[in-house]
Amino acid sequence: MSWLVALILLPLVGALVVAGLRNNDRAATLTALGVSVAELLLVVPTWLAYDPGGDRIQLATSVDWIPALGVHLSFGVDGIALVMIAVIALLVPVVIGALNSTDRLPEGRSAGGFLSLILLQQALTIAVFAATDVFLFYVLFEIMLVPMYFLIGFYGGPKRQYAAVKFFLYSFLGGLIMLASAIGAYSLAVDELGEGTFDWATLVSVVSDAPLETQIWLFLGFFLAFAIKAPLVPFHTWLPDAAGQAPIAVTVLLVGVLDKVGTFGFLRYSLPMFPDASVELAPMVLVLAVLGVIYGSILAAGQQDMKRFVAYVSIAHFGFIALGIFAFTPQATVGSATYMLNHSLATGMLILVIGIVAARGGSTRISDYGGMFKLTPILGGMLLLAGMSTLSLPGTNSFISEFLVLLGAFDSRPVYAIIATVGLVLAAAYVLWLYQRIMTGPVRGAALVDVSDGPLPPDGGSTVGSGDGGTATAVAPEKTETTTRKAIRDLSGKEIAVLAPLVVLIVGLGFFPQPVLDTVTPSVEATLQAVQER
Repeated sequence: MSWLVALILLPLVGALVVAGLRNNDRAATLTALGVSVAELLLVVPTWLAYDPGGDRIQLATSVDWIPALGVHLSFGVDGIALVMIAVIALLVPVVIGALNSTDRLPEGRSAGGFLSLILLQQALTIAVFAATDVFLFYVLFEIMLVPMYFLIGFYGGPKRQYAAVKFFLYSFLGGLIMLASAIGAYSLAVDELGEGTFDWATLVSVVSDAPLETQIWLFLGFFLAFAIKAPLVPFHTWLPDAAGQAPIAVTVLLVGVLDKVGTFGFLRYSLPMFPDASVELAPMVLVLAVLGVIYGSILAAGQQDMKRFVAYVSIAHFGFIALGIFAFTPQATVGSATYMLNHSLATGMLILVIGIVAARGGSTRISDYGGMFKLTPILGGMLLLAGMSTLSLPGTNSFISEFLVLLGAFDSRPVYAIIATVGLVLAAAYVLWLYQRIMTGPVRGAALVDVSDGPLPPDGGSTVGSGDGGTATAVAPEKTETTTRKAIRDLSGKEIAVLAPLVVLIVGLGFFPQPVLDTVTPSVEATLQAVQER
């Protein structure tokens, strides 16, 4: 059994164990945390076993699944997939460790059920990044919607059912259209080879030589599924609703990792399988990309809800990633591949800090806060660092990615690069606006309310895990009149420890990005080779 298969199986087994502890929240939380930490440790030998200078797909394993159709349970990674697997292995223990500071489960919902879905989501997402059989990829692409649907629909905010259904239907429809294109690619293999196959490497060699018109139709099927998942404008409308209603822990995984399946799909499937169509339709994608950068930035600046703010910021960032991919230059594409990682780290930390702020104050409305830095300087510093990484300040991890995207795009697509640069100015505006509204000025509003030391809110929710002081550390739908009024408290030692890995990586990769660049660059070069030969 390869390290990669172990990475998929461990959280699956952990999900089953944790689900059996649904009557003991503390045991379920500690078990889930232990499994997620073990998963993170397992990434180390997996990373060391990967050779950036070796074959495109490594750590491969394959067994027959449906031999009559040429379908296999095939897994393997390139440098891009390895980086994304590593980041989800990091974020899951972080969000579990932060649960007691960010989320409270609705009444009647157990921590065992919630955390088992988190671990199941982790296993399925890793499997999606590692799949090297196109049919298997499609199956996992659809199945991974299920735990996320329940995580939003069972544990989210007041409009959680609407948000969950909208999320599921958008992504499920995109997946069905992708399946039609996958079947088309399978038929081409039958015509060319005399037998059908869904093997990724084989389909790349067959479909990439198909006529342009055929490639365009097949490309559009995959593109629509990935554009919805990413999401690109105008396929984005599900994200603000889902992110706004999901619990903080789920929002981190949704915006930080799950959405990257879309941009990963562009790199793994769209460009290598349909190089002629990718070149032909690149202007269309680039228009959507820069539209997303500007549109997402403007909408972010106008948001009053912190979680929806992060959703629109992410839409703008996905525009940058798509711009780099379809600029077809090594610098821009490497920038996009590393942007996927760096966006996960920056946005993950931003969402967690926002979750802690909202849990302290009992509201996600930006206008309910003011002057918090005077009371919570450490929390304010964490928000500032996450914000600086979000706007790609030099010295933070996101800078090198955004710089490479714009540098490479300017060489081949200067007009689009110049338009996208406007997004940099807007990013500085909306990040500083958020920080100024919450942290500076006179102390007022929710900054004076510490829900953790007051009574339980009217919904009577239950806590997850063991707290470090206080009865409830969750966002309360309403504050009762008897809630204790006092200065909001700063980060505890436990909360600092939970955020510390993200702080280290944001600063460390800001000054030393080379390990990640060395890992993804060979895979990017292999991806671009087919396109550059057209």
